[in-house]
Amino acid sequence: MTVTITSLTPVFAGEVGAIDLRKVHDRSSLEAIRAGMDTYAVLVFRDQDFTNEEQLDFAQRFDGTLHARTSSSAIGSNRFGNEALADVSNVDRDGKIRDANNRMRASSVANRLWHTDASFVDPPGRYSMLSARVVPPVRADTDFADMRAAYDALDAETRASIEGLRVYHSIVYSRHVLGFDDAMSRDHDWGPRLQIFLGAPDFADHAQAIVAAFAPRDEEIATATEILLAAQSAQWGPTRHHDTLHDRASYRYYWSVLRRAQTTGRAVPQDAAPLFVKVGTNGQSAS
Repeated sequence: MTVTITSLTPVFAGEVGAIDLRKVHDRSSLEAIRAGMDTYAVLVFRDQDFTNEEQLDFAQRFDGTLHARTSSSAIGSNRFGNEALADVSNVDRDGKIRDANNRMRASSVANRLWHTDASFVDPPGRYSMLSARVVPPVRADTDFADMRAAYDALDAETRASIEGLRVYHSIVYSRHVLGFDDAMSRDHDWGPRLQIFLGAPDFADHAQAIVAAFAPRDEEIATATEILLAAQSAQWGPTRHHDTLHDRASYRYYWSVLRRAQTTGRAVPQDAAPLFVKVGTNGQSAS
């Protein structure tokens, strides 16, 4: 089977010619697709009429063991009955739309942030397969970025400054910055029962240190406030801050900066107070 790939941009992403992935079993085709991923980072396969089982079968042929340690699986099982299939939707097991206070829905909000799938597990995820089953009538794009191209674009001074740096990836962090904090259960060695494992600052200094590490710097808080207030004045349309253009994607990030400031006890400028909505114990907005 011949695999042909056409570039979609000058930097990355390619579209694979007509092919039915359900029928791709031969080693040469699988290796050609892997080589395409190495080159283009993102590959588009059109008109793949997958069932869930067929998608899982291809994924296993393509790269072996599937990642099934999702954050949502710690809250509840998904409607597909297989955590290797991430359910990117707001629908529950009965086909009903989850309400705004649903824990599964609240946890999934962090997927709107820029992220690399399964970067927080060992070994980390290698590939992600996104299959559109129901496409909404409005724009709901999934954006991709090639961090290899981003590194290539760095100047020599910046490259030198980050040489040897390491980053700690945590699924808890991305949920925390958007306001989803949850109790965690912990396995232990002295019996079959689970315990609630909470890090209260009074007796768990390491947990306090982790929370403190989330706190943004003063200049980050000030910049986020300026950008979001300008965006609010522009009714959340595109704005320019100094020489940089901003839109809803970056607004979400800067809102997360203020959210982190608020949840870690940092002072948030008074002008930014209207950006937050106080939520009452019944889940309704309160003044």
